[in-house]
Amino acid sequence: MQVDCAQHKTLAEGRWAEMPLSLQMLNIGSEISRANRWKAKGNQNQVERAIFRALELIDLTIEVQRGKHCLKEFSRMREAICDHYLGENAYNTTGEQIQRDFDIFFSEKEENSDK
Repeated sequence: MQVDCAQHKTLAEGRWAEMPLSLQMLNIGSEISRANRWKAKGNQNQVERAIFRALELIDLTIEVQRGKHCLKEFSRMREAICDHYLGENAYNTTGEQIQRDFDIFFSEKEENSDK
């Protein structure tokens, strides 16, 4: 599958670095959610498109969070996502398990918007 390397061009140009980590995680989680919905519909092409966008955002996060947060966790997250959606699922994860890692940021955003 041919994918444009910079799906999120404006984010890659610096806007991503200005976002707080929680908002970065929300954006990644949105792509994971899209991938899960497409997977449930059996559309692997759209799953891959959403996952490639999520991976691009993870890579941007690793780049801008370098020295601030544990990069090991971001790298493991990337590995687990690749394994589940694009690989052989050697870790036996589910899309729901992966989505749960991001759901906390959705809950946090809703709590903050109520204030």
